[in-house]
This record gives sequence, structure tokens and C-alpha cells, in this order.
Amino acid sequence: MLEGKILVAQGGGPSAVINQSLTGVVVEARRFPGVTKVYGALHGVRGIIDEEFLDLTQETTHNLEMVANTPGSALGSTRDKPDQEYCRRIFEVLKAHEIRTFFYIGGNDSSDTCRIVSEYAGQEGYDLRCIHIPKTIDNDLVHNDHTPGFPSAARFVSSAFAGINLDNRALPSVYIGIVMGRHAGFLTASAALGRKYEDDGPHLIYLPERDFDLDRFLADVKSVVDRHGRCVVAVSEGIHDASGEPIMTRLQENVEKDAHGNVQLSGSGALGDLLVDHVKENLGYKRIRGDTFGYLQRSFLGVASDVDQREAREVGEKAVQYAGFYDTNGSVTIERTGFYSVQYNLRDLAEIGGKTQVMPDEFINAEGNNITRDFLMYCRPLLGSGVPDAFHLRDYKVPKILQG
Repeated sequence: MLEGKILVAQGGGPSAVINQSLTGVVVEARRFPGVTKVYGALHGVRGIIDEEFLDLTQETTHNLEMVANTPGSALGSTRDKPDQEYCRRIFEVLKAHEIRTFFYIGGNDSSDTCRIVSEYAGQEGYDLRCIHIPKTIDNDLVHNDHTPGFPSAARFVSSAFAGINLDNRALPSVYIGIVMGRHAGFLTASAALGRKYEDDGPHLIYLPERDFDLDRFLADVKSVVDRHGRCVVAVSEGIHDASGEPIMTRLQENVEKDAHGNVQLSGSGALGDLLVDHVKENLGYKRIRGDTFGYLQRSFLGVASDVDQREAREVGEKAVQYAGFYDTNGSVTIERTGFYSVQYNLRDLAEIGGKTQVMPDEFINAEGNNITRDFLMYCRPLLGSGVPDAFHLRDYKVPKILQG
């Protein structure tokens, strides 16, 4: 049974629904009579190391519900990637504060942190439960049909490209939009969900699951422009050539790296600018624009999927129930059942950490420049209800007289 002090933290990039998971943990945990305190760590594991805690036991349920419907990370987050020593320090803080259950909301690095901390507790004979709660807009956690945060981000991306398509249809040109996704292309692929008519964009979609060839890219763009007089392209930040080298490093000599040593891909807007310049120089089109979605797709207010909100809340609740009723460590996972319903399971932490799920082959077309109907059928239920729709005027053309 759940008892004593509980600590919850949020890690990695924020999302539109991560606070639903936080609220699910707090509200559900406070139902257990043996729970004495529910703490929240400010700025993820960094807040644990610095002993920066909020006492969420004192928070009103009404305000928790308001926070639940607010995007971003209410507790603050961190990009720290704990190693063994870092995790040992986390454990020492948890032990000093007599924390008996630790919930960490995040991606595969967060699950690995839970695993290492739980191992330290086991070695020292300290009674501690560590539960990982899934969250990532990249949708790349293994053993999950999808992850909380992705459906809302996908809803934003699909709506954004639908709007871009309307703009591009009014003033035909070439448009290139860069979407997050270093290794997995799910979010970029979701740009296709806004297509309704045969000539709607994005006309081309490039994902990191397929090698990207600059010459083939130019040929694809030219083919679409020749056919439609315009071209809308969705590109994942993680596109790479056959050797695995990021395309941005092929087009730019000096590249930035993030705190983990990874090449900084879409944050600077460089990839979109470089691809725009490449098309201009080689195809000679004058009207060509590029955008980098950057942080917009993570916590955009007002576009959260109701399906995503519900499931993010429930994974938080289920995490507490697994810790309380089953007295075990693990990672909560989402499994799809039927046409669209889900069930929640608990996986061993070692099965999740350090692993990446990518787009299945059946979701990507044979040419590697678009997605298939299988992906649309997979993703559409996740966007939830009330997705905006767009319409065109019908093509009732009046016969020409002077130029007939």
C-alpha cells in the first residue's frame, strides 16, 4: 500500500498535457490514507539534487485542475541526463527526505534514471518505489502505441500545415517546414493529417527513418511544382544521408551541439534556410520560403487533444495505482486495443530506457517522400474531437471570350 512521502518530477521538453499527468499523480496519491506528503521537484532531477521541493499536499484540487489544463511543465523541467554518480546523489536526497515513492514524468532517459535510482535503493536495502510515467512529443518510447504529448503536438502540426497549405494555394510557391524529430518521424508525418483534397499539401514528407538524397529532393520538388504549380514540404529535423550524417552538416560547415553532444538541428532555423537556398540555387524558383516550428509545437495553448488530455491524466493515475496496489517499480505504457481504445500496462524499467521507437515501414511510402494510409488510420484517432476542417470553392470556371 502507498504510504509515507511521495515525490514527483517532470523531465525533458514540456508538452500540452504533461500537467495532466502531474495532477493525476497528486490527486490520486492524496486518496491513499497512508500518504503523508506529496512533494514536487522544481526543474526535474536538478531540483532533487538541489533539494528544491514544493509541498503539493497543500495545493487545492481546484488549482491542480486548472494547472492540468495548462500546457508547459508546471514544476519546471531540465535537460540534465543523469549518469551513475548523478543518480546516486538523487538517491541520497530521496533517502534523506524519507521519500518512499518517486514518480518521474518523461522520456526514455527519465525511465533510465528511475532504473538506476531503484538499483541504488535495492543495494542499500532502502524501501523505495520508482515509477516512470511516459511523456514525449517525439512518440519514440518503445512498448508504447503512442506517448502522451504526441497527439496534441500532432494536432498542432497537422493544423499548422493545413493553414500553410491554404496560404500556399492562394499564393503558389515552394514552402519548406521543419518539424521536430531527431530519430523518429511521427510528428513530421502528422503534417499529412490536415490534407483533404487531392492537391493539398504537404505534397512531400521527409522522415529520419529514410536516407535523404539532395538530388532526389530537388527532383521531387520540381515534379510537384510541374504538376500543381506549387509545393509544400514537411521535413524532419533529423534527416540524414546514407552515411548517417545529418543533412544540415552537409550544407553547413559550422554546426552547434547541444548539452548531450548532439548536433543542434532545428533550433537555429538553419536547416530550413539551407534547404531553401539549395532549392533556389538549383531550381531557380523565386518564391520559396521556409519555417522552423521549434518550440511552437510543444506547448501551444488551445490545441490540446481531448484524447491526449485524458490519457495523460490516466497514466499519472495508473502510476500511483501500480505503486500502491502492486508495490513494484516500472514504466507505465499505453497499449491500443480495438479500433480505438487503450489499456495501461507496467513494463520493466530496463525495457524502456535508452531505446528508441521509430516509424514502422508500413507507415512510409516506397519512395520515402510521403506517408501511407496506414499512418493516417493510426494517427487520426489520437487528434481527438473538434479538429478544424478546410474547404475549397468548386471549380466552376467561366469560359474565356477574348482568350478562348
